[in-house]
Amino acid sequence: MTGGEEQALKGRRAMVTGGAGGIGLAAAKALAARGAHVVVADLDREGAETAAAELGGSAWVVDLLDPEAVTDARLSEALDGVDILVNNAGIQRVSPIEEFDPQDFRRIITLMLEVPFLLVRAALPKMYANEFGRIINISSVHGLRASAFKSAYVTAKHGLEGLSKVTALEGGPHGVTSNCVNPGYVRTPLVEKQIADQARLHGIPEGEVLAKIMLTESAIKRLVEPEEVASLVAWLASDDAAMVTGASYTMDGGWSAR
Repeated sequence: MTGGEEQALKGRRAMVTGGAGGIGLAAAKALAARGAHVVVADLDREGAETAAAELGGSAWVVDLLDPEAVTDARLSEALDGVDILVNNAGIQRVSPIEEFDPQDFRRIITLMLEVPFLLVRAALPKMYANEFGRIINISSVHGLRASAFKSAYVTAKHGLEGLSKVTALEGGPHGVTSNCVNPGYVRTPLVEKQIADQARLHGIPEGEVLAKIMLTESAIKRLVEPEEVASLVAWLASDDAAMVTGASYTMDGGWSAR
């Protein structure tokens, strides 16, 4: 990283949801390395506070599925001064539709689609006032393609794509950009937890899940690293990406090229 890149986000304030681990933590580190003050938002108190201390940022310990935590007043306070919003928090459930627990479906849609809407809604007025803002939505190849047994996740990510594009259209005249980052399977606990479920559903050993299920559509046969996703997040947050909006950037090893 050059000296200029190191200070590219100096004076900016970023919030990363699900920032205590996985893609979120990698993104928080990348933004902080470029000079941003990062608010690490996560349900994991210890993880959020540890990350915030390491990065010289701050922690927002929050259960985004708690309606009391996402009221207008609380979101307005939490997002005060935020120039860069990274919607990353997510959960997963792998199950056939006919066995999918409706409550699990609702939780996934709430956390991964409704909550980003509420955060964007709360952040935009001040971004508009400052004539600068970056909304970066961690979507997925599943925002563009479907896979069996992931009805809620695929639905939420497809919806996030639409929200991101509408935000881009409304925010453009005010200096606010909105984009999606669409990785394939990333080396995170969320993905690792799926392996046993995928093995059970497909009737294969866990050791064969990566090759036969997760990476079968990819031209590059490996998991995406969180730091690779974070590098794209950091670029989208920068002034260099001022004309990039309403886009969906795939980082899926060629999966969506099919």
